Amino acid sequence: MKTDRFQAFSDGIFAILITILVLEFHIPDYQPGRLLPALLAQWPLFLSYAFSYFYVGTLWLFHHDYFSMLARIDRNVNILNLLMLFSITLLDYPMSLVADALTSGNRADMQTAFIVYDLVALFISATFYFMYAYLHHHQELKSHAMSNDFYAAIKFDPVRSVTIYGLAILTTWWSVWFGAILLATGIIFHFFAYLRMSKQMARSKGAVTHD
Repeated sequence: MKTDRFQAFSDGIFAILITILVLEFHIPDYQPGRLLPALLAQWPLFLSYAFSYFYVGTLWLFHHDYFSMLARIDRNVNILNLLMLFSITLLDYPMSLVADALTSGNRADMQTAFIVYDLVALFISATFYFMYAYLHHHQELKSHAMSNDFYAAIKFDPVRSVTIYGLAILTTWWSVWFGAILLATGIIFHFFAYLRMSKQMARSKGAVTHD
């Protein structure tokens, strides 16, 4: 299968997901003259949406740049990619749970909502690890423009994020807010990992060019 069709399909899924995220916004019920307080009361939705949008956007950047180095796609890559996309499309549900739980302010509900979000995020990172591992063992799928040390520099990033989300799950049982901070840390970590991967990719291409 050609990589352009692979990328086009994946980009379409990401675009649909981002569209679905924004559909969670609804005009609140309010009395005349009380629109501003009603909007301010929706801060949990705004916050969870902002983090989820940033998260999905970063995952798209990862996906786009990482798979741009492939020369071709085989059946197993397609299957792993479908699993990865499936995990990412689950994000809308925990986003809504977190927004509702923060609005209610109930500790048990917030605890459950954050743990569900952590589990989905952990699942997403695990699918990236499986994809990284498969492509590392099938170098024939990669472009010759990439040096062999590229994978070694990034292979533990999904493991690190799985660890962060695992710690977030454990911490949330003790403190909802410390667990939420770890969840946010994991999401922010992806962005810095992406920047490091992008730099490593450019460095790897440069090394191959000079060789």
